[in-house]
Amino acid sequence: MVQIACPNCGDRIDLRDGVRMLTCPSCGTTLLYEDAVVRQAGSAGVMHDAPLLFGIGDRVRCPAGIFDILGHARFDYGRGWWDEFWALDEDGHPAWLSIDEGDVAVQRRDRTARGPKSGASLRLGDAFSHKSEDYRVTEVDEAKCIAVRGEFDEPLSVGETYRFVNAQSRGGRLLSGEFSGDDAMWFEGRWIDPFDVTVERGT
Repeated sequence: MVQIACPNCGDRIDLRDGVRMLTCPSCGTTLLYEDAVVRQAGSAGVMHDAPLLFGIGDRVRCPAGIFDILGHARFDYGRGWWDEFWALDEDGHPAWLSIDEGDVAVQRRDRTARGPKSGASLRLGDAFSHKSEDYRVTEVDEAKCIAVRGEFDEPLSVGETYRFVNAQSRGGRLLSGEFSGDDAMWFEGRWIDPFDVTVERGT
């Protein structure tokens, strides 16, 4: 933990190791923490109230593990939105938990994935192999980040549009790619039955 001061309101904030972006709990300003320097990172967007299975401060138990929810980002893809939550597991390792139309996915960033850097070459139905497992593309679309709250290990920009690809293996594993400009990130995990999720509400 390090203690930082919000450059907007001056509030003191305890920052966890590995966190690079957060919203000030006092004034809602989005902050970036880089090289021991804190700077404002623009708007946190508007997070409209909606019923959610879990949220910031909750502890989630599911077949993929136990996760403490620290950050919440919302993405608009035109027909609706989905919510992504940044979390730490019991060992302090990061993970992303997603809720989309009631479905839950748990994924972790795969820094060894060698998918197409831009994602532009992948189309719906395309097949490819990753780590000796065969995948088929089930979704290709774009989404805009419309709101962020809490803490994250990577910067997110409200208003930025991301191209994304979702692929699934015959064994049910999920592989997702997110692309913005020249940046590409890949995440792997699996879908979780919402009925297998239990939530301990934070205080």
